[in-house]
Amino acid sequence: MTTLRERVAGERRRLKSVRETLTAAVARKSGGDPAFIPFYVAVADYIETSMGRLHAQDVKMGDMIREKLGTIDPESAKGLAELDERLAGNQRLLADFVAGREALKHDGAAALPRFEAASAAYTHYIVTSMGHHGATTSLAGRLFTTEDWDYMAGVTEAETLREQELYSRVFAALPPALSDLRPTA
Repeated sequence: MTTLRERVAGERRRLKSVRETLTAAVARKSGGDPAFIPFYVAVADYIETSMGRLHAQDVKMGDMIREKLGTIDPESAKGLAELDERLAGNQRLLADFVAGREALKHDGAAALPRFEAASAAYTHYIVTSMGHHGATTSLAGRLFTTEDWDYMAGVTEAETLREQELYSRVFAALPPALSDLRPTA
């Protein structure tokens, strides 16, 4: 049986793997190849689910920090405002990304350029703006107990299994032109 920390770490590794694969695919471009459609749909399904869960965790983290602090000093307020801004930006770009997926489902290969443009913008945002940031990470590290971290993660066995299933679908749908991007581990 894996620990919560191991499950979360595994999910983060798989998310990074999918994001890096999407980044490489988008950089190469599909060239209108319809074989990319099922792959891109599977990637979007995975990222929408995984980033949705991470968003919920980050929102919960912000709420828990605010609750534990009670009175919020200016430095903490600045860090929490930055968290809120990053999360709002993530949601905007995620919505564009998901709309690109829906266009692929509806319009097929004609929507590939739209999806690739939305993917490039979103993966760039994830790399440059998401993840652990000093102020909120420091606050959470100082304020949270192990039980708080477990509560914030909120990872269930069913969610872990769903995430792993979606991950498998991504690489099962890899088009021949991207076969070299198959993970080795």
